Amino acid sequence: MNNRNLEHSFDVLFRNLFENESYFNPLIDSKSPHPIDLYEDQDGLHFEVACTGLTKEDLLIDIEGDVLKIIYNKPKELDKDDRSYQLKSIARRSFNLAYRIAPKYNLTLSNATMDKGLLKIDIPFAETTVSKRLLIK
Repeated sequence: MNNRNLEHSFDVLFRNLFENESYFNPLIDSKSPHPIDLYEDQDGLHFEVACTGLTKEDLLIDIEGDVLKIIYNKPKELDKDDRSYQLKSIARRSFNLAYRIAPKYNLTLSNATMDKGLLKIDIPFAETTVSKRLLIK
């Protein structure tokens, strides 16, 4: 590999590291990320969020402009646990997820369902916009 190819490879690596070409952007970094799957298909963008042990009443989903927020605040009474655990690996933590959604999706037509501890949020594609040419006067 010559130096020119090496420089090009490094340039691509550097750009990929610092340029985010994604259609969604997480707004909150977390040291222990909440289990979530995110995928796109012919119908739009889909979130699947693990919510084991939660009900739909426990969750809050907010849409503010182009930001989708998924929030669970653990009740304080769950912290008062007198059990003597031998193993405790089920995380019952509060979470506050926020994603900036690209304009190619229509957040106002989103819908959410909850089934067997899995929250599903479907965001359809926005209608395509017609391009317009401006004439200079």
